[in-house]
Amino acid sequence: MKKTEGLRKTKKKKNRQIIVITVFFICLFVSMSAYIVNYSIRNKQTLISNSYNGRQKILTARNMRGTIYDRNSVVLASSSLNESGTEVRNYPYGNMYAHIVGYAVNGMMGIEGMANYYLINSNAPISEKAKKDAAGLKYPGDNVYTTLDHKLQETAYNAMGAYKGAVIVTKPSTGEVLALVSKPDFDPAEVKLKWDEFLSDTESGTLLNRATQGLYPPGSTFKIITSLEYIRENPDTYNSYSYNCTGSFTRGEDTIRCYHGTVHGNVDFLRSFAKSCNSSYANIGLSLDRDRLGRTLNELLYNKELPTELLSTTGHLEVSSETEDSDMIQIAIGQGKASITPLQLNMITSAIANDGILMEPYVLSGVKNSSGAQIKSFKSKEYGSLMTEAEAHILQYMMEDVVQEGTATKLKDMPYYAAGKTGSAEYGQIKGESHAWFTGYAGLPSADGEESTPDICVTVIIEEAGSGGEYAVPIAKRIFDAYYGI
Repeated sequence: MKKTEGLRKTKKKKNRQIIVITVFFICLFVSMSAYIVNYSIRNKQTLISNSYNGRQKILTARNMRGTIYDRNSVVLASSSLNESGTEVRNYPYGNMYAHIVGYAVNGMMGIEGMANYYLINSNAPISEKAKKDAAGLKYPGDNVYTTLDHKLQETAYNAMGAYKGAVIVTKPSTGEVLALVSKPDFDPAEVKLKWDEFLSDTESGTLLNRATQGLYPPGSTFKIITSLEYIRENPDTYNSYSYNCTGSFTRGEDTIRCYHGTVHGNVDFLRSFAKSCNSSYANIGLSLDRDRLGRTLNELLYNKELPTELLSTTGHLEVSSETEDSDMIQIAIGQGKASITPLQLNMITSAIANDGILMEPYVLSGVKNSSGAQIKSFKSKEYGSLMTEAEAHILQYMMEDVVQEGTATKLKDMPYYAAGKTGSAEYGQIKGESHAWFTGYAGLPSADGEESTPDICVTVIIEEAGSGGEYAVPIAKRIFDAYYGI
């Protein structure tokens, strides 16, 4: 009897264990199912655009890929049928939009990849779909409209000429990308044919979007950041700064020289910036609290993913109390361990122009069906403050002085006002070889003669060119001139 009761208790115990385990796995299964469904809904565009997703093949077999337009309805990419009835992708401007519009084969790139979900779907009216069905034709895909401005894109592309480098043009108040050029470039229509050739070319990096993914030493454009940190640490006395430049600065065994050994003489804080005095900024750099500078770098988007839909890279630069003097004098002038992408520099510049507020860069403005009905709209997004309004105003004044009295005087005395910072960033092992930088913005004077909100922000890098004032500023000027119709 006791043995029977013991067996019953053991059986009940096992049954409870089985029930608990069963309930646990049911809950686990339900949770996983809910997660998968939720993830699929939230990321349906990414999942459908994945080249391994069979649904993409179903959509492309049923729908003709939609058209990509600029902000003024200029066609940047479209599809048509060739003589054999095969769908082909057309890029009317060839290389000009290579990196920003991209291509729709071999994994896709640029807007073709970002907007793939919309381009391969069709929200055409039922009546139009019925006509296509009757004719045995594909449905027309939805069309994507962008923030790009063909006139500015063409100007930037032609201004770059045969140089390697990048240009990015944005609107500081909204984050709209107006133009983006990266060279060397390619014809998107030839990507499939020349794919192996592109992959084997490891020297020129033709497929690399230098504007968003190219990491470069920032050179003297980094003095914007060094200046911001000095202002933060010396809010009441930065205007009292003074330094006697003899053309070089030495600390221990390390020497920093001004560009071409120029002797700037006695300079204050404003003139040090306008004349881009390396010696003075090496001196300023050594005076900074390195832990605080490290925090400022993080606030200016270093060491984190950039807030943008564009596929991008960000600069990585760690500065702390452990940073050596030899590294600090290099970092202060944008050399040594310092690096940045044109996009990140443009975002910092745009925040300065926009009184400290950064708007997230974006390039897709809307989606319409074949009849012109709006399917989706994309709006500006505010990232937040990179600096206070007061700090931005000080940097604006300093960047305006670069145009009036410093290294960017080619932008002086125009119908518009301009502000910016040039840079000559040394690279490699050969002393004196440098990339040419300019980053800045422009706007129109208001009716009372005061400066209005800046309209346009331009960042330029020309590889292996030399002086930013000589090579990068003229390119920015052509873009500013085109924007204002000069």
